[in-house]
Amino acid sequence: MPVFAGRRVAHLDGDFAVFLIGMRINRPWKPHKWLPVFTAMRPMIRELEADPDSGFLGATQGVFAGGPALVQYWRSFEHLERYARNRDARHLPAWRHFNQRVRDSGDIGIWHETYRVRAGEYEAIYGNMPRVGLAAVGEHRPIGSTSATAARRIGLRPDDVPAVDGY
Repeated sequence: MPVFAGRRVAHLDGDFAVFLIGMRINRPWKPHKWLPVFTAMRPMIRELEADPDSGFLGATQGVFAGGPALVQYWRSFEHLERYARNRDARHLPAWRHFNQRVRDSGDIGIWHETYRVRAGEYEAIYGNMPRVGLAAVGEHRPIGSTSATAARRIGLRPDDVPAVDGY
């Protein structure tokens, strides 16, 4: 991945949704329980990437809260919800399988968080980084004026921000 020198920002036109999902392997000596959960996500991501109408914009993977995690970007919450409930897609069977085999065992912990983001009400800054996160799915451009504050970048007016001593 090429590194882009200097400070840059990510921009995405319109509203979008961010979906964080991860798992924690609580009993690593039981791979027959956690391995199917661990391997279920990649085919779902491939399925979404192959369907431009799905609303899926992309994902970044990493480790968070003691296990593998994904940050997913969606055109809207409605697109995410439609995929999650689609009987013909890979998610619903994987979710049912998890619930039948593992949910109450304590062998695996799972978590997810969903955020609806309104246009212009976010900040994504990257310094000397390759395109990751929102920059990998949206526009990636120079930050512009270094005098701009985080509050200005997310669309707040000066009177929206309380004064803080020393600032």
